[in-house]
Amino acid sequence: MSLRRWLATRFSLLLLGALVVFVLALYLARLAGAYREAERVAQERARLVQLILRRTADAGALIIVRERADTSSSQTTPRRVQLEPRVRELLNVVGGYLWVLGDTVLFVSADARQLGDTVTSGVQAALVRLRLSGAPSERVSLRGSGIVVERQETLPNGQLLRVVAAARTSDVSLSPVELLGTALVVLPFIFALGTGGAFLIARTATEPLERITKEVIEISDGRSLHRRLHPEEGSEELSRLTAQLNEMIGRLEMSFAALRRFTADASHELKMPLAVLRADVERAMHATPGGTEQLVALEEALHETTRMADLVDSLLTLARADEGRFDLLREPVELEPLARDVFETALILGEDAGLTVTMPRADVCVVDGDRTRLRQLFLNLITNAIKYTPRGGEVELQLAATETDATFTVRDTGIGIAAVDLPNIFDRFYRADRVRSRQGERAGFGLGLSISQWIAQAHGGSLDVQSRLHRGSTFTVTLPVVGAPRASQAGQVDRRPVQPAAT
Repeated sequence: MSLRRWLATRFSLLLLGALVVFVLALYLARLAGAYREAERVAQERARLVQLILRRTADAGALIIVRERADTSSSQTTPRRVQLEPRVRELLNVVGGYLWVLGDTVLFVSADARQLGDTVTSGVQAALVRLRLSGAPSERVSLRGSGIVVERQETLPNGQLLRVVAAARTSDVSLSPVELLGTALVVLPFIFALGTGGAFLIARTATEPLERITKEVIEISDGRSLHRRLHPEEGSEELSRLTAQLNEMIGRLEMSFAALRRFTADASHELKMPLAVLRADVERAMHATPGGTEQLVALEEALHETTRMADLVDSLLTLARADEGRFDLLREPVELEPLARDVFETALILGEDAGLTVTMPRADVCVVDGDRTRLRQLFLNLITNAIKYTPRGGEVELQLAATETDATFTVRDTGIGIAAVDLPNIFDRFYRADRVRSRQGERAGFGLGLSISQWIAQAHGGSLDVQSRLHRGSTFTVTLPVVGAPRASQAGQVDRRPVQPAAT
């Protein structure tokens, strides 16, 4: 189901439900109002009959007694008591359903006489319930919904009369049934109008989405990521949507560019070792028997194989890190012994490169992390510093700790990094032009800093760099500590100048 049809259908169902609830509530309210109005009318008629009876009783002309002779019988018929004809005429003027009861039925209005025996029996049953409940009125069926009330009047001669009045709800106001029928007739037209309006509104609301979808389809082919969506005016939500989509497309464009660069760089890094490996294998196959040429070729092939294995291992590490499948073996790690361990390694590497390696400060601190990965992080920075520092230069290591952070710094006096290259040095396979021009034995894959940054971030820290061309570089690793640091070991300084190796 399309969004347009979904919106229109849901709106139509909601409108239908609201109309049904409204009609039902209106019917119930009208029904209660009709009963109240009918009760008021019946009470007014009963009070008017009471007034007529009281006034006629004061005039002494209320009741007459007649004896009807029966010529066929020696006995006299019972006396029948009834209202005087003039009183009955006045009561007939009142109209409606009226009964005046004494010991017998004294008066029945013309409308009441037209009721059938079934309705009359229903009125009598309602009177019984009315007396039992003591309520002011009782609902009754008078060829439709109605109300019956009863009032008592005591005459001056002590005789007790009961006045019963009834009124139909349809006689005093619009019948709830008629109101419900009218609503059922009008309801389909309102529903049809609302459904049509819902489809028009839904179509108008979804047209911008269709335009955005069409533009996204045109952009998503991978060759048009430079394009951006046009902002939708008049809708804050759609404006935010297009802005977010444009940001996403921008990130995708950068990702695609990085992927293309990654593919090209990876191909380049693998192409050369494979070519050298192939040449070495061919040379070994055609080497002179008994000579050393074959061993030299195999040794070079082994070297290139090791180099390719290192590259694949680095790529696998980054791939697992991107997917979040590379778990760190976290435990409390004391950084001071670890820093001194990598310092010993740096001394050996610096000796071969003719550099002076020092560590003037090594504070005692503990971090929560993976010792192996932290060592890899520190060694990556150290080997980079040694690799790109000319003979006779200096490399300085330093471990400083505060109450919250531990900072491991590697500073060198090497060739430095140009300002234009600084934002990209953590990109995979990225190497500045000067670095790319280094000799083969010093050339790397351009993945060390990417792995180092991932290790620092995985430990909740950061890796920053400051560098100037021909002035050297400073890499700083910041890690959160898990305990307060002890006293600084500034007095235990390892400063071991290494004499340049003889050439």
